[in-house]
Amino acid sequence: MLLGLLDTLPKARVGTPTRLSLGAAASAMALTIIMRYLTVKQPKLITDYAKVARKVDDNGLEFDEWDFIVVGGGTAGCVLASRLSEDPNLRVLLIEAGGSSKNVVHSKIPAMFTRLFRSQLDYNLYTEPQQHAGNKKKYWPRGKLLGGCSAMNAMMAQYGAPSDFDEWAEIAGDESWYIRKFEKYTPDPRFPHVDPLLRGANGPVEIGYTAHDWPICNSLCRRASTSASLFRPISARLKERRGPIRRVFFYRSFRLEVLSLTNTGRSYGTDHKSTRVTTESAYLTDEVLARPNLKLFIHARVCKVLFDTSSGIPRATGVEFASKSHTGKVDPKFRVRATKEVIISGGTVHSPQILMLSGIGPAAQLLRHNIPVVLDSPSVGANLMDHPAFNLRLRDKTGSTNKLRAYNLYTSLLVMRELMRYKLWGTGPISSNFGEAVSFLRSDDQVVFPPAEFNHDIEDTNSGPDAPDLEIIMCPDAAHSHNMPLSPHLQAYQMIVILTRPTSKGSLRLKSADPWDDPLMDPSYLETKHDIDVLVRGIRAALKIAHTAPMTSMTDVHSTHPELDHHFSRLSDAELADVVRDRVETLYHPVGTCSMGPSGVVDSDLRVKDTQGLRVCDASIFPKLVSGHPAGAVIATAEKLADVIKVRYS
Repeated sequence: MLLGLLDTLPKARVGTPTRLSLGAAASAMALTIIMRYLTVKQPKLITDYAKVARKVDDNGLEFDEWDFIVVGGGTAGCVLASRLSEDPNLRVLLIEAGGSSKNVVHSKIPAMFTRLFRSQLDYNLYTEPQQHAGNKKKYWPRGKLLGGCSAMNAMMAQYGAPSDFDEWAEIAGDESWYIRKFEKYTPDPRFPHVDPLLRGANGPVEIGYTAHDWPICNSLCRRASTSASLFRPISARLKERRGPIRRVFFYRSFRLEVLSLTNTGRSYGTDHKSTRVTTESAYLTDEVLARPNLKLFIHARVCKVLFDTSSGIPRATGVEFASKSHTGKVDPKFRVRATKEVIISGGTVHSPQILMLSGIGPAAQLLRHNIPVVLDSPSVGANLMDHPAFNLRLRDKTGSTNKLRAYNLYTSLLVMRELMRYKLWGTGPISSNFGEAVSFLRSDDQVVFPPAEFNHDIEDTNSGPDAPDLEIIMCPDAAHSHNMPLSPHLQAYQMIVILTRPTSKGSLRLKSADPWDDPLMDPSYLETKHDIDVLVRGIRAALKIAHTAPMTSMTDVHSTHPELDHHFSRLSDAELADVVRDRVETLYHPVGTCSMGPSGVVDSDLRVKDTQGLRVCDASIFPKLVSGHPAGAVIATAEKLADVIKVRYS
């Protein structure tokens, strides 16, 4: 939803053909230079599976053996493969459905991440029609490459409130959850208020600040510093609590001014060259890939986990996998054996799908697809939650936005200039993730939402008094449908209003027994009145921010452009609720389908209950949504699990 501005290079709609072709050629030339600069040598990843695995045949019972098989090289899987293989006595195999992200230029350059949306590197998923959201299918981008969604997200490191993880600990019955070993923070003299002693210093994931500041984002930060009524710390105790409690995750590396919740902020994802840091680039370095006890299969989809059920308790013994050619033909299947454990890290969508294809899930659903039931586990695929978001699009009257849209020769040359600036110095708007300013709010804050103007009967779903249920992200451009540009000449920005603690829950089910069929995803957006009421309130707050000084120096509050939303201030709550139902989208944070807890799928050590040798580690194990962005919690979860496993087998 944060705008990938360079999407528009091939979509110019005005200007003469000659000017357009010259502009496109200039932009293409600059982009080629950048790609050559950023492309790295492809690591030695395995696509010839016969070298280290066995083909499946009618009589074959032999397998190539590994101690651990990690299924899915996404945000968590890369961490697990790297950390487990630190022990030279542990043989680790990582199987990933996509390829490497290290030479994918649209992943490496921060401003270009949405160019990956709906591409071959994206699973390109759609939900079921949303009954309470216009009966529309909603697009869900999911990374199909090493690093997973860490290779195509907006790189924002908002980990959630400490009480979010207190809540996890209470649900899981385990206080040992919280670590911060993955982060590497480099102090920035521009932001002396950030105490480096409260940040990790030796981890593989760099965190920090961007080299670029959009004027519209700076204006929002000035608005915060001059208005105590709209921007104030959620709790005066929050700053005091951050020191001793290690539950707040931090990673790398854009400038991100986070207002209200902490008054500081970060965006993870770039190194000192202003390129994205993914869990592949951070954890699967050349030195790690050179380990003789670690192997990586790429472009291989795991079809199912194999079990030994002779003892009465299903024990995971290996996996079966295959690849698919460019023509859509499924190649022969292979099997590998795990002598110790199989760890599924396919993400919120694919982890429950793999479990169900393997015979672990709701028995009635499995039998409906003629899948033999290994274990009746009704919670698999349940508890699906996501952060619903709404784009509020507003007019910029200063001309400071829309800087990277190439719609004629002049603007194409500007884009080429910025590409060269980024290549030479790692600075400029292309080094930005387009989400540099953020505000966290509580919908029940009577200072922000005075009782004279707002009804305060909204349910409090927060994990604690320090936790927000609203997030507002400032973006220096505007789009619709995640990455589709508005009219070429329209100077506009958007404020993304996010409900961080929704009460609506959905589910994920199998479409068929074919592992190549996408599952049926129903997040049940806006099913509850609570979710609508809080989003409407968040939009009111965003409009108030935009329509008061100093934001009014940049916002054309009188604009009546049909693609923009200034008229929302004249709508009733009921009318605004109808607009929200029509336009709500995902913020790309689905979680919970293999949840941890007493009624969930896994225990606090992420072992699949009533099985042996099988764990799940990714966002699917979240028992509740955090009031921030989940990537940091996923990385920390994988770090914690790797430590647990190494102690177990030491």
